Amino acid sequence: MQAECPECGATIALPAGTMANEIVACPDCGAELEVVNLDPPTLALAPEVEEDWGE
Repeated sequence: MQAECPECGATIALPAGTMANEIVACPDCGAELEVVNLDPPTLALAPEVEEDWGE
């Protein structure tokens, strides 16, 4: 299964057993990507983790 990096356009081979909402890294540009769909395999930039400052 392969998908395209939305950041740099590289083709990324997704390992067998990859699940929706899993985070993967692009081997070319290093971007953290979220698997948003498996049919067809689609990636999006992973949301940034924000600090909650104890709220």
